Amino acid sequence: MEVMIAGVIGLLTACGVYLLLRSRTFSVVLGLALLSYAVNLFLLAMGRLVTHRPPILEPGRTAYVDPTPQALVLTAIVIGFAMTAFLIALALRARRETGSDQVDGIKTVDSATPL
Repeated sequence: MEVMIAGVIGLLTACGVYLLLRSRTFSVVLGLALLSYAVNLFLLAMGRLVTHRPPILEPGRTAYVDPTPQALVLTAIVIGFAMTAFLIALALRARRETGSDQVDGIKTVDSATPL
């Protein structure tokens, strides 16, 4: 199970970095989203999530789950959603201003479109 989680985290990270290095703004936004998903899974995996145990420490109970990683992941989800919404708005504004969805704002000639 640990190998599968590590593989999924590695795959999400690799895909996110690949998309971050693309020249289109939508690909960069998707890459950041995939990286945030990878970080969320990493935080959750590092928190040693255990089922059927309460996250509350009671007197005499030794088996409990630390709720801090879960709280960190919930906070990261909210921050990631806000960041994604901001980046999409920024990309739409940049496309309207420059007329291109290139990250650097330079228009490129597409081989599929006729001159």
